[in-house]
Amino acid sequence: MPNKYFDVLVVGSGPGGQSAAITAAKLGKSVGLIERKPYLGGVSLQTGTIPSKALREAAYLASRFSAQGMREDSARQIIKESFLVQTFTLKERIIKQQESALLSRLLKHGISIIPGEACFENSHTLAVKNRAGVTEYIKAEIIILATGSRPRRPGEIPFDKSRVLDSSSILKLKKLPERLIVIGGGVIACEFATLFAPLGVKVSIIDSHQQLLAYLDQDIISNLTEQMQQMGIRVHLQTRVTSITATDDQVNVITDQEQQLTADVVLYALGRQPNYDNLSIDRANLVNDDNGWIPINEHHQTSEKHIYIIGDLAGSPALASTAMHQGQWVTEFALHNRLNTPNKVLPMAIYTIPELSYAGETEQQLQQRQADYIVGKVSYSETARGMIIGDQQGLLKLLVEKSSRRLLGVHIIGESASELVHVGQMALNASATVDSLARNVFNYPTLAECYKTAAQNVIDQLEQGN
Repeated sequence: MPNKYFDVLVVGSGPGGQSAAITAAKLGKSVGLIERKPYLGGVSLQTGTIPSKALREAAYLASRFSAQGMREDSARQIIKESFLVQTFTLKERIIKQQESALLSRLLKHGISIIPGEACFENSHTLAVKNRAGVTEYIKAEIIILATGSRPRRPGEIPFDKSRVLDSSSILKLKKLPERLIVIGGGVIACEFATLFAPLGVKVSIIDSHQQLLAYLDQDIISNLTEQMQQMGIRVHLQTRVTSITATDDQVNVITDQEQQLTADVVLYALGRQPNYDNLSIDRANLVNDDNGWIPINEHHQTSEKHIYIIGDLAGSPALASTAMHQGQWVTEFALHNRLNTPNKVLPMAIYTIPELSYAGETEQQLQQRQADYIVGKVSYSETARGMIIGDQQGLLKLLVEKSSRRLLGVHIIGESASELVHVGQMALNASATVDSLARNVFNYPTLAECYKTAAQNVIDQLEQGN
């Protein structure tokens, strides 16, 4: 017989899990939250989003990229030997503050925090083994799985704790390497490459695709690639790694282009995989697909309709922001059949240096569906704020449908891109026209003025019959 019963049982305390648990508690349900780690927050808080972004911010502020425009005279000189020590201290302080705030929120809403490793006993019951080896059986009407993902670690890659690292272990470095090789061309790979390069690390990035971040707008990626090369990053595209060999003092990487690259540290950043391993999903009548993911429907239900999957465990887009939103609306659907699905257009941000962000469609997608559209662009350097901060290559780009004048996409590269995109996202979800952006009043001087200038650029083209 079960030891405990809850209306809703959530597995995993990351952004999705905590959001689901709090939503269920607000709806008056008894809620249990299972966490196998000795801390709360999941990968996002402990080893992923928050730590890497804290380091990214420190790298940005300490690098020449913040020492431009009016800021140049007050730029601080970085000390390579102590940089990671100082930033790790900052990172740990931020994590502890965030974890404390999370714990307070969970307890405030009466959520039972259950430490231990969970696995299914049957489709409604989970066995939870705590660190003392004691197992209790917990039954629930609704079960929400939010156990996240982890870096993919193929068996042929000689991972260790010093030279061949993944995106979690690289955050434990005690000093900056002289040379770094990054394998992969996705979000994590590009973020870490641009985090280390401005600090004087010689970075090489290797990827098998024709361009980095291949799904993004071509103009934005071309801009990012150019800035990466200006940082000194060597970009090897359409290249595959054939072998990695680590010695006591370096790592040797051989590619299919017959190149031999040498570095102090290699970061392997090719994909992530779901954390299903210890859940015994077969006991709940769940089966994963050939790629290791459990299929879900548009409501994030599995084949067992009372079991839901959210966050990284559900696959793309694997963002903390979307996981939080999923946690809320999936729980509302599970408990009250409310179809409060997420906004159609979600904001996406990539925390490279410089930042990238976008919402809506890309030019490639518009061309594929043969849309009739107009492009409006404005450089940060055309605005007073852009001149003040010295961002010469920042860019905001609008994609607008000709016939309806409706906004179809917004793409940004440059300082505060992750903040600026929300203006475009709200306009997209409101089916706003380019005229509403052109008529809007923006504070002066701000980077947000780019929306007004880009919108006016589109209007000028429309009036000229383009």
